[in-house]
Amino acid sequence: MPTITLRLELHKPTEAKQVMYRHMTQVNTEFANWLLLHPDVNKATSKVFKEFSADRFPSAVVNQTIREVKSQKKKQRAQAFRKMWCSFNNQNLKVEKSGAFYTVSFPTLEKRIGVPVVARPFQQAWLEKIMKGTVKLGAAKLYQKKQKWYMALPVTWEVETTANEKVMGIDLGLRYIAVGSMGTKSLFFKGSPCAFVRRYFSSRRRKLGKGKKQRVIRQSKNKESRWMRNFNHQISRQLVNFAITHGVGTIRMEDLTEIRNRVKSKREAGRSLHSWAFYQLKRFIRYKAEMAGIRFEEVNPEYTSQTCKCGHREKRNRNGLRFRCRKCGYDCHADLNGAINIGKAISGLAA
Repeated sequence: MPTITLRLELHKPTEAKQVMYRHMTQVNTEFANWLLLHPDVNKATSKVFKEFSADRFPSAVVNQTIREVKSQKKKQRAQAFRKMWCSFNNQNLKVEKSGAFYTVSFPTLEKRIGVPVVARPFQQAWLEKIMKGTVKLGAAKLYQKKQKWYMALPVTWEVETTANEKVMGIDLGLRYIAVGSMGTKSLFFKGSPCAFVRRYFSSRRRKLGKGKKQRVIRQSKNKESRWMRNFNHQISRQLVNFAITHGVGTIRMEDLTEIRNRVKSKREAGRSLHSWAFYQLKRFIRYKAEMAGIRFEEVNPEYTSQTCKCGHREKRNRNGLRFRCRKCGYDCHADLNGAINIGKAISGLAA
């Protein structure tokens, strides 16, 4: 089931409420770190909080924190939590509409409260679906960012996948950030706008660093991140619309697990595909495809850039952006050839 997360800003919470939210976060973080060292954490229930503290705390938050700690400890990802935001499952959080405002109600230290949120038009459409029960609400998270408080609401829904057998392959690269291929149709997106923006912000931060203007440097990083996010949204939307227009039933992309070690820019040493926010682009493509009822699959990327349609595989087949088969002479744009091979899943689907 596809999932998106709605980030809803709390509408002008009072100072008293903000103090309470911060205190809840502090207690929850301390409890989570205490749980990590608990010998019977795998058997823990909400009653274990009494061993930690005699203070009153919402059992809904305690139960969600226990689930999170169990998950993190099982995967051995956490030795200590810097911040454990309070979470509420769909049984303890309710979305309602009061006048012109949408509200979210959840248990706190004092009582259950309903808080108005700032919802954009597209978010309002999803909130209406939550209230009607046509989509499923996941575990919501109350968190603070840049002096503002937000409620993150994960939403999942059932989608009927299309029966079309057409497959579209998407190749990711440095000089062409994405190339989509479906049959004889293709779509190219140059990476030069990204490279220009990245070099601009990198140069600007170096100059600011000499002046020790750390606050401005952080703002610069945020601007670059927002620009890249918007660019990825545009690319993913065009690729998915292209797939819809041509009746694609499945989109395939390469597994990016080892992408950092495989591809690096010679012009910008040390700047890998990972730093180009390609994981974000892939995520955007995936959820938009699934929203449209298009299946999404990951393929093993091995040899997709070296293999010809005749089946001949050789490293010398590719030279920069040109692919020319040493056996049959087939000539093609290298990234397009990669997208074709990804669509065919020549090395199999990723495990």
